[in-house]
Amino acid sequence: MSYSVVFVEDEQIVREEIVSSIRWELLGLNLVGTASDGLEGEQLIKRTEPDIVITDIRLPAQDGLTMLSHCPVNHAVILTGHTDFNYMKQAIRLGVFDYLLKPVDDEELEETLAALVKKIQEEDKDVEQLRSRESTVGELIPLPRGVNNHVIDATIAFISDNFHEPVGLQEAAAYLELSESHLSRLFKEVTGLNFLQYLNAWRVNKSIEMMKDPKKNISEIATSCGFPTPGYFAKIFKRFIGKTPSQFRDEMSAL
Repeated sequence: MSYSVVFVEDEQIVREEIVSSIRWELLGLNLVGTASDGLEGEQLIKRTEPDIVITDIRLPAQDGLTMLSHCPVNHAVILTGHTDFNYMKQAIRLGVFDYLLKPVDDEELEETLAALVKKIQEEDKDVEQLRSRESTVGELIPLPRGVNNHVIDATIAFISDNFHEPVGLQEAAAYLELSESHLSRLFKEVTGLNFLQYLNAWRVNKSIEMMKDPKKNISEIATSCGFPTPGYFAKIFKRFIGKTPSQFRDEMSAL
């Protein structure tokens, strides 16, 4: 399987060098587009819904971290010439996979991307295991609940109450007064899924329930379930269910 990548970098020489020198296909990646400023990058990301975004922080029009915060991005790598700790903290909160200082060595970037691909593949395996437990059209994704761990049970309750809002690990950790790294590690250890996977699966389950109402359209359902765009909803839904929301709804209607 190939994972899609968007690369945002304002320095033309750096952009062209990385585009031409990184062995994208060998890494299992498909570079679907590049942009030279933050606003152009945001538009490109929203249009292509990539699996990975590689970006500088200091960009014309809009900085890279603001750009990422405006987009449905699950995996990102930061390239920057600046070592500002506040930037690094923001990057961590946005779930950035790694933070590489310029000038970036090709080998270092390829190693980082290879590690990220491995992480995404492991996440896909977790999702595949969930999918394998489903048997009939319209059945919800089986998610662990009531796990006899008060922290995780409280986290799941937070997801249940806030899934329709633009929340993530950062908001859940703040609500529970825990560090994000501790909650992330514990959540995966207890449930077998990372926080974002569980949140997205919960949202998909809610969307399945809402699809039973023929009056609600797909875009309306996506928004009501906390997905930032209908395109991102379709991508996540297909990852968990194996069909697009429209295909799934058609099969439900045929029953």
